[in-house]
Amino acid sequence: MADQKTKALYAGTFDPITNGHVNIIERSAQVFGAVIVAVTDNPTKDGPLFALDERLALVRDAVGSIQGVEVVSFKGLTVEFARTVGANVIVRGLRAVSDFEDEFAMALANRDMAPEIDTVFLMTAQEFFYISSSRVKEIAGLGGDVGSFVPPAVAEALYGKRTGGRPK
Repeated sequence: MADQKTKALYAGTFDPITNGHVNIIERSAQVFGAVIVAVTDNPTKDGPLFALDERLALVRDAVGSIQGVEVVSFKGLTVEFARTVGANVIVRGLRAVSDFEDEFAMALANRDMAPEIDTVFLMTAQEFFYISSSRVKEIAGLGGDVGSFVPPAVAEALYGKRTGGRPK
């Protein structure tokens, strides 16, 4: 049962959103009263494959049926955006132990900047441990089928970005 008092923020580039991201969002919605999925327009990352408006549309398509979830975009520090929207929890997804070190350091920095906002780590479901947006883009770019790694609209969008369309 969701804690109706807690508003959670789950932020990322989502270039593109994967089934692992969707799993974290679904589970967050079961725990927290409201979940804001924030798609960042982060100029420090290498240029995304999908433009911000495309990423927003793909995320909305993937999670639109999940009750209590809102999808927005933002620029800047995640912790500052969490304050702006009144989130008292930042959700971070973990796939493997290797993710934890960077995420832990980021959580400590966020705690220093905003002690009133907690970070909660959720492990993705086991079947999604190896899925990353980077890996999905690489597979699709080389002509592979990504249908089991991403929502259907994302697979179609990836195939559309690649010459040759859908895999055979």
